[in-house]
Amino acid sequence: MRFWIILARSLRLRCPACGRGRLFAGWVRMNESCDHCGLDFEPEGGYYLGSVYFNYFITSLLVTFIFFGLYFGAGIRPNQMIVPLAAFCLLFPLWFFRYARALWRGFDELFDPGQNRADQERSPAAKSSSSGRHAS
Repeated sequence: MRFWIILARSLRLRCPACGRGRLFAGWVRMNESCDHCGLDFEPEGGYYLGSVYFNYFITSLLVTFIFFGLYFGAGIRPNQMIVPLAAFCLLFPLWFFRYARALWRGFDELFDPGQNRADQERSPAAKSSSSGRHAS
């Protein structure tokens, strides 16, 4: 059940832990952490390298199914499909970039829940001083 919840949150580009915070501040720029639960969206440099695998896997799977579906189902010859499928291979990963990152972050949350909370990394002294600044 938890898998489906995290998958739905990832596909809506929301925080995989709470489902309320937005992962992205713009088209490409990610928020540093969740505004609601404090989950760190980029725990270390190179963290999202694994999202490239999600992107590549989904792109190649779709191209394979589309190719064989058109070839055997509609009788379209391979030389007629090469330009549209090549364009798809270039454009789809650009669009799917955000979803691949969201799925990668959700995948990590599924197998390692509650880790990398931004507010847990701060010391108790830092928490009390930061709460004192907001009180006035």
